[in-house]
Amino acid sequence: MKLTVLGATGGIGQEIVRQALAAGHQVTAVVRDPARLSVPADGRERLDVATARFDDPEALRRAVAGRDAVLSGLGPRSTKQVGVASRLTRPVLQALEAAGTRRFLAVSAAPLGPVPEDETFFLRYIGTPLVSRVLRKHYDDLRIMEDDMRRSATDWTSVRPPKLTNGPLTGRYRTAVGASLRGGAKISRADVAHAMLAMTGDPATVKQAVAVAY
Repeated sequence: MKLTVLGATGGIGQEIVRQALAAGHQVTAVVRDPARLSVPADGRERLDVATARFDDPEALRRAVAGRDAVLSGLGPRSTKQVGVASRLTRPVLQALEAAGTRRFLAVSAAPLGPVPEDETFFLRYIGTPLVSRVLRKHYDDLRIMEDDMRRSATDWTSVRPPKLTNGPLTGRYRTAVGASLRGGAKISRADVAHAMLAMTGDPATVKQAVAVAY
């Protein structure tokens, strides 16, 4: 496939780029600083690095035009950056609509989903409420992003992982379309990237929020 990866220098974004190239896809990595992108030797000839600013509609349109899918790892790297998910995703959605590119997947967060009826005691009454309170502004921003996605003309998927780790790619994780996962406490960034690439061609995930966790 021809893919564009947004937030390609982030933890999930770099994994999407690496795994997509390893799978033989043609990848356009959208970055602000190309020096921060670690480019694997294998598949380098299928990688195009684009320095598109999010306040430049034409540059964004060119970056997503003609692609089979656009995958976004955009999000804050610190509490000082809260608000960037919705602020940066909004012009991306506009660029997708202008270019006629339909498929769009973006990283969100597990606490936006409903609490499973059989959730563990710890996650129901301690873990999830505590994290949701501490990161309230971050999750509020992701809710705005998801609302914008729902209103867009894209074939969107919101990917909702729990706590992210720097663990290895395992390919062994659970997913739930339109629901949450019982006991889903963590997952590696590498496996989130793997799940996103798998969902790209899965029609069951279109216009859905999908939980992913171990």
